Amino acid sequence: MPSNKSVSDAPIFQFTNCRILRNHELQREDLWVREGKILNPEKLFFDEKGSADIQLDCKDSIIAPGFIDVQINGGFGVDFSLATDDFKSGIDLVSQKILSHGVTSFCPTLVTSPPSVYHQILPQISVRNGGAHGAGVLGVHLEGPFISKEKKGAHPERCLRTFEAGAFQDLLATYGSLDCVRIVTLAPEMQRSSEVIRELTRRGIRVSLGHSVANLSQAEEAVQQGATFITHLFNAMLPVSGRGPLPSACAAFGAFSLTPHGCYTNPAALRIAHRAHPKGLVLVTDAIAGMGLAPGRHTLGQQVVEIDGLNTYIAGTKTLSGSVATMDTCVRHFLEATGCSVETALEAASLHPAQLLGIEHEKGTLNYDSDADFLMLSDSLYVQATYIAGERVWRRDASGM
Repeated sequence: MPSNKSVSDAPIFQFTNCRILRNHELQREDLWVREGKILNPEKLFFDEKGSADIQLDCKDSIIAPGFIDVQINGGFGVDFSLATDDFKSGIDLVSQKILSHGVTSFCPTLVTSPPSVYHQILPQISVRNGGAHGAGVLGVHLEGPFISKEKKGAHPERCLRTFEAGAFQDLLATYGSLDCVRIVTLAPEMQRSSEVIRELTRRGIRVSLGHSVANLSQAEEAVQQGATFITHLFNAMLPVSGRGPLPSACAAFGAFSLTPHGCYTNPAALRIAHRAHPKGLVLVTDAIAGMGLAPGRHTLGQQVVEIDGLNTYIAGTKTLSGSVATMDTCVRHFLEATGCSVETALEAASLHPAQLLGIEHEKGTLNYDSDADFLMLSDSLYVQATYIAGERVWRRDASGM
């Protein structure tokens, strides 16, 4: 039966012989795509009287939503917190390289920096759709400088700031324009943070709690003002205890990020986090410029960092500073460390970050009418091909490269 073109002249693609992650389980059915969107085959058959123009045999692959990385500091020699003359080409390079690791959308992340750096870099980042050129840019994640000195981690203390009398105006003066900003990580115990959280939320910017010594009541107050996320659960915060000082308990109110690789998050901590709040767990790479490069010295904003195996530290110390993990590696490690289902591991890198950003009706799922950003994966969750808006933008060749 020929395809009915009364609705659209665009070709209809039918991906067959696959297992699709939909409604939290792998379902053996075909995936239908037209004009960059997932089609409802029932409407296609019965309302349009249409059929496929092109069929593709997936050879029993898993088809899952594209990964979304909401905390990536750079990679492949590019540091998003360094203002350079060719900064835009650096964004382009990273967005293209991460396609092979299944990332179809991301939030370039800037760590604590002087105001001049924000003023130089932020105007050069634009929200954009993904495609053959690379993964889509969803907006910037600003991690710091409004964080705790006691839990600064790899953030340079000389660049940390507090909210003074102007509160939100202090934030604007530090960052400059917030036009492309999607997430701000701050410490909720800081004076006047409540009004800052409230105003950021009003503007549609997600507020995450991190690098903090907040107690439980301070974290709860931040949630009441609009905070919905925790950056680095179990890292750069007070230890979990049965009393007040544990912003990690705030995970029950929203979502939290983990980087499940190397020594960054202990496997036992991964299991605890997964069992405590599996639907709020968001996998991030927290990758630095050294991702994809050989061990050695690299930068993370104002700091020099060293790669030692799979771990990264501020040079000359044992202070953790990001990671060199790729997103597909994080997903596989999380699956192994927690013993969770394949579906759960995949959703932690797709559905959950989309829910954090409020874009789950467009990305992070393979529901009908959502964006056709998806991956073909082997049973062991190695990426075989990456698609954005229904277009194949990367595939593994016959040699496995």
